[in-house]
Parts: sequence; structure tokens; C-alpha cells
Amino acid sequence: MSNVLDTSRFATQLAADGYGEIEAKTLAPHHRTNEHDHPFAVRGLVLEGEFTITVDGEPRVYRPGEEFALEANRLHFETVGAEGARLVAGHRR
Repeated sequence: MSNVLDTSRFATQLAADGYGEIEAKTLAPHHRTNEHDHPFAVRGLVLEGEFTITVDGEPRVYRPGEEFALEANRLHFETVGAEGARLVAGHRR
């Protein structure tokens, strides 16, 4: 995306692709989840900060302007960088 703050265009694309539950999230610095999964697919866009998803022991760091995706029922960890993170994500059941 040319403008990482253009969340309306990203949300419109999510909806067109069947991601009906769209939410904006602000995550605290150094936030970390336990290993878990979701009964839905997730696709999102990092707006600020660093957001890491670790699957099968392999971390992938996402920064502002980068999209991430995770299929349903995939075990993973989520971690947030030292400055926190802001993102928008959609869920597809």
C-alpha cells in the first residue's frame, strides 16, 4: 500500500475477500501471547511498530505497511516490539 494509514482501502479489500470481522488493534509494548490458534483465518496490516508471528519455531517480523496472514487453526505465538504496535485485521470463518 502506498499509504500505511489508508486503512479504509485495506478494510474494503478485506471485506471483498470475505474477511467480514474487521478490527483495529493497539497492542502494548512487549506484549506476548501463549501458543494458540484461531478457528478463523486472519489477514492484517501493521500500521505502527513491530508485530511478530512465530509458527513452527520460525518468527516472522512485520513492520508498518506490511501485511500478514494466518490460516485457521494454525498454532502460533504473537509478540510485539518495544514500542507497541497498531494494526488492522480481518477474520474469515
